[in-house]
Amino acid sequence: MLSKCIRNAWVYANAYYNRGNALQEIKQYEVALRSYDQAIALDPSNAEAFNGRGVCLEKQRKYQSAAPQYLKAIQLNPSYEIALFNLANSLQALENPKSALEYYLRVIEQNNNNIEAHINCANTLRTLRQYDQALVHYQWALALDPNAKFLRGMALHLKMMMCDWSNYDDELALLAQEIKSGQVTSEPFPILSIYNSLQYQLDLSSAYQADKFKGLEPIPWATKYSKKDKIRIAYYSADFREHPVSLLLAELFEKHDRSQFEVFAFSLGANTNDPMRQRLEKAFDHFIDVQHLSDADIVALSRKYEIDIAIDLGGYTAGSRSEIFQLRVAPIQVSYIGYLGTMGTPCIDYIIADKTLIPPQLSPFYAENIAYLPSYQANVSTREIATRSFTRSEYGIPENHFVFCCFNNNYKITPAVFKSWMHILKETPDSVLFLYAENQWVQSNLEKVALEHGVAKERLIFGQRLSTPEYLARYRVADLFLDTFPYNAGTTASDALWMGVPVLTLAGETFSSKMAASLLTAIDMPELITNTPAQFEHRAIEIAQNRALLSELKSKLKDNKGKAKLFDTLQFIQSLESCYLAMYERDLNDLDPMDLG
Repeated sequence: MLSKCIRNAWVYANAYYNRGNALQEIKQYEVALRSYDQAIALDPSNAEAFNGRGVCLEKQRKYQSAAPQYLKAIQLNPSYEIALFNLANSLQALENPKSALEYYLRVIEQNNNNIEAHINCANTLRTLRQYDQALVHYQWALALDPNAKFLRGMALHLKMMMCDWSNYDDELALLAQEIKSGQVTSEPFPILSIYNSLQYQLDLSSAYQADKFKGLEPIPWATKYSKKDKIRIAYYSADFREHPVSLLLAELFEKHDRSQFEVFAFSLGANTNDPMRQRLEKAFDHFIDVQHLSDADIVALSRKYEIDIAIDLGGYTAGSRSEIFQLRVAPIQVSYIGYLGTMGTPCIDYIIADKTLIPPQLSPFYAENIAYLPSYQANVSTREIATRSFTRSEYGIPENHFVFCCFNNNYKITPAVFKSWMHILKETPDSVLFLYAENQWVQSNLEKVALEHGVAKERLIFGQRLSTPEYLARYRVADLFLDTFPYNAGTTASDALWMGVPVLTLAGETFSSKMAASLLTAIDMPELITNTPAQFEHRAIEIAQNRALLSELKSKLKDNKGKAKLFDTLQFIQSLESCYLAMYERDLNDLDPMDLG
């Protein structure tokens, strides 16, 4: 009789477990949790039910509560591969990468063919800056499935971060072929730095959003918002911290016209509690931490506050939550500054740009309507600069040498860009190139390639990451900033110009390849914009060989800094606010979005 009761309990427990799985599939997470609880009450050794509870909690972004459920499942069944993998994912979401790595490696030890474990393990190793080991796991995953979603782009981007260009041309050709065939072979962000092709960007972004948003439909509106005395605008970002986007936008947030706008922040990222985070928390009328809320909860909260215009500052960059815009957090949704390209989705109504970045004839390559400003990039009117005096001697640079520099992220350096730089150095013997090295592999790889081009490695100077005030002060060592292509300098170009260092750029057709051209146009220095690699090289050599010309450029830059559009913060804010007002008026009058400006 007892054995029959035990058997019945097991049968009923299994039934409740299966019911929980079915409810989880249709996203009825709270009801599913109750079913798993009933399964566990009948069979406390049901590891699968504990794992199911963890999944339900994780789907609601309750990672702190999900992790103990997975741990319990693993205690009951130490070789439970799915629970080990899920626990690793939760620990990674809780920003505990070292512990996450331990569990990913346990999964791989049990099953070396688990491609997702290899990919997530690689992502975690990237977080830990163990790039060489991360690359091993990406390559293992590629060997298991060369067509895995996003994988080829992730692996190539990591190599670009290391300036590892082995098999670069072959990998680029294969990636291009896959993009043309409609495969989601990469996330959109990595290709900004390798292809000067609007068609590739539109094709990949469109395929990516179709895959990412599959099954997601906008949540119906209960009623249209009534007109308010103040338009409610909200900025959504994972980067409300020491980050280039926040450095550029902090003053905008502080100086929005409060007689016309009520300004919200929805923070999607961790609270770093650094000085910028503290500044931003005071800059908004409402600063709301939604990092641990589900997509549906963020949408519900945005609608509770009746946000009129939602500005996505992340796009397809790390930590962004593009799903919330697919669900519709606001009647008007805008992409600005974080992601430099089309998002390829109709859920974003406008992309903010200027006519240098997106000439009207190229607007068909953008899924969004174009909201044109006189000048695209927000800027601050003051910057803290360290009193530390950087000298050439501390970097081993002779005082009479010409110093080219580029402090862009290393993944923006392509073999073609570096080849141009090496040609410039060979034509200007008394010069050096000062670069930022984000990791230990950059210096060794670039020195090796320099030697292959016939340039002594001593002519490459490498600097590490500094605090923002010291990083700005370091520009005093440089003479001319050499831009990257096809992903130009953005914040770094503004920094160089602020510090009186001319920026030489090569402009292409994509948004990211016109960034520096936009900035140079806004500071009235179009003579530093080139259109071919040959022009770029010729101009760099000309400036390095003509100190009078360099002096003239620096003098003009100094004069323009105080009167041109680029650093006129208040003028920029007024232009942006006029744009927001135009968007709002169209929506209020039930008119579809259209190009503005």
